[in-house]
Amino acid sequence: MTEPTRREQILATAAELFAARGFHGVSVADLGAACGISGPALYKHFASKQAMLAEMLTSISERLLEVGRERVAASGGEPAAALRGLVGWHVEFALGHRPLIIVQDRDWESLPEDARAQVRRLQRAYVGLWADQLRALRPDLDKARAHAAAQATFGLLNSTPRAGHGIPDAALRELLGSMALAALGVDVAAQAAL
Repeated sequence: MTEPTRREQILATAAELFAARGFHGVSVADLGAACGISGPALYKHFASKQAMLAEMLTSISERLLEVGRERVAASGGEPAAALRGLVGWHVEFALGHRPLIIVQDRDWESLPEDARAQVRRLQRAYVGLWADQLRALRPDLDKARAHAAAQATFGLLNSTPRAGHGIPDAALRELLGSMALAALGVDVAAQAAL
């Protein structure tokens, strides 16, 4: 794994601060201090605090979709394997990016409209990726139900910032993975692929 760029380090620090205090509760000076630079020096990396939030949420939506597509491609056309791969990826994301989940939930309205539209488009594609695999596995599901099942599963998996306190990540990974697979109707006994 490559070392994060300075820009990525700043975004990770900003996500932690936004998650802890809210987008509007963090000043540019706070961000600079947490990053070890002056607040105004942040403007060498980002045009504004809103631009930082936009890149934070857009880039993670792009990453979710990119890796999701890779997991589906690696499944060899087997929908249950694809769903296990998608669940494994989303659990990995949720455990590794708890602050981003909080920021997405709480500070959505602070995103500029163009960034909101881009994130929505990426999220729809990600939901569609899951729904397509669900419908291939479960022909009884129509498109609307498959989308609803995928979104409900995201709700379960994205509960990690509020759930699992006192449970080691390895145990939480197994618990969330098995619950998500069961909710989707995928054979949990074959979860070893996670």
